[in-house]
Amino acid sequence: MNHSSNQRPASIPSAVTRSLSANRWLGAVLLLIAGGLQTLTFAPYYLWWLGPVSILLILLVCVPLVSGQLFRAGWLTGLGLFASGASWVYVSISQYGNTSQWIAILLTALFVAGLALVHGLAFWFWGRLARYSAVRRLLLFPAIWILADWIRGWLLTGFPWLYLGTAHTDGPLAGLAPIGGVHLVTLAIITTAVAAYGALWLILQTRHTLAATVVVAGLLPWLIAPALNRADWTTLAQEPTSVAAMQGNIPQQIKWDPEFLKDQIVAYLGMTEDHWNTDIILWPETAIPIPQDKAGKIIDHINERLGENSTLITGIPWYGFSERSEGFTFHNSITALGAGEGIYHKQKLVPFGEYVPLEKYLRGLIGFFDLPMSSFTPGPKNQSALTANGLRIMPFICYEVAYPDFLARNAYNTDLLLTISNDGWFGDSIGPLQHLQLARMRALETGRYMLRGTNNGVTAIINNKGQITERIPQFERAVMTGEVYRASGSTPYMVTSSWPVLTFALILIVFVRERVIPKP
Repeated sequence: MNHSSNQRPASIPSAVTRSLSANRWLGAVLLLIAGGLQTLTFAPYYLWWLGPVSILLILLVCVPLVSGQLFRAGWLTGLGLFASGASWVYVSISQYGNTSQWIAILLTALFVAGLALVHGLAFWFWGRLARYSAVRRLLLFPAIWILADWIRGWLLTGFPWLYLGTAHTDGPLAGLAPIGGVHLVTLAIITTAVAAYGALWLILQTRHTLAATVVVAGLLPWLIAPALNRADWTTLAQEPTSVAAMQGNIPQQIKWDPEFLKDQIVAYLGMTEDHWNTDIILWPETAIPIPQDKAGKIIDHINERLGENSTLITGIPWYGFSERSEGFTFHNSITALGAGEGIYHKQKLVPFGEYVPLEKYLRGLIGFFDLPMSSFTPGPKNQSALTANGLRIMPFICYEVAYPDFLARNAYNTDLLLTISNDGWFGDSIGPLQHLQLARMRALETGRYMLRGTNNGVTAIINNKGQITERIPQFERAVMTGEVYRASGSTPYMVTSSWPVLTFALILIVFVRERVIPKP
């Protein structure tokens, strides 16, 4: 049987879907809105319930479209999401990147439009797999979305930001995170929207019993997850560990200025004055803004002041000879001093902020390609945890906390998670608050406390359920004190990472493509 490439699949037979299919501009606007609604599910808005609403709106527009229109539809969806949720990169490019306003706007637009291509290609592939069947499209959509998210997490170093499941650090699906990670939570959200679309379709066909069954199936994760959230997948120690974290609120404009080096060190030493005997003292990313080979006097002074059982952990660049690269390398690093030991080199570097792709072609073109400290080398894989007073602490530097599988793998057989950052690059945008929420999701996925130290906020203690127990607001110079608890054991997600969810998505594609509905 021959089919035209312009043949539309069946959809909800209503005036709404017919008007959406016929009016190209209305559909485009609704897809942009649907993408923007997803940003509202994350911090600082926390409107998690808009997740299924957004996906349902996307399905209402897209299911009736011919396959040739789906690339554009996916790209518009991604454009709405990233333009509203990730355009905070403009702040770092414009305010701190020594770049003109118009060039900053252009680079931000290219960044957003490029990220949206992942959605466009995913929707195109969705159309290729299910050209003529609305049922097949509905069944395939959750798998396509999950695989697109996963690909976006590693392609070109990855941008694992704005996953729908992250919104449920404060939502009813949080209990799924320790089992299957953020991708399982996202899968539940997408499946709920698909069930809602299918139920509407069946109701309009007066198949009410089957519609009720579909509704119940779509609601099952929302009914089960709250009970799962009460389960303890890891065991917390009875005795707490005292912590003190210093938030220096050093202006980004002077962060790397040698004239202000002494002032910065004096500021952190002053804030630490009453806390030298705390079990763990934390300074943020590059709190010591010179390489360790030039910071000997500072390190010696810290070691002299620390109590016998106290450990100070700080961000500090590292410069030295590397046997792996057979040359001298420069790392963004974190080190433990005093009663602890170990040094960790950041593995997941931020493009342009910490290294410049195609460096020999881009250096010198504009100020943004010549940012201070943008010549780091990624650290080796499988680095050891830091130690502090008998605790095994797995550190992550800034952007690394966004990678769910990377963090879960490295957190295995450790007692405590720790992350340091300098979100000063993004001013008072929503970016730093989204970053905090990502750290909360990682703590929830691994069932471990996470100690978070930042230059200008939000410094926080996050418990094993992803909830903040102590915090310092943004843009304040202050000291946070509190307690953390070591955790033993592993969550199911730490053992399997995202592979069960990804495998399910692949099986679903094969099964639906080959079995459920005969090929046209």
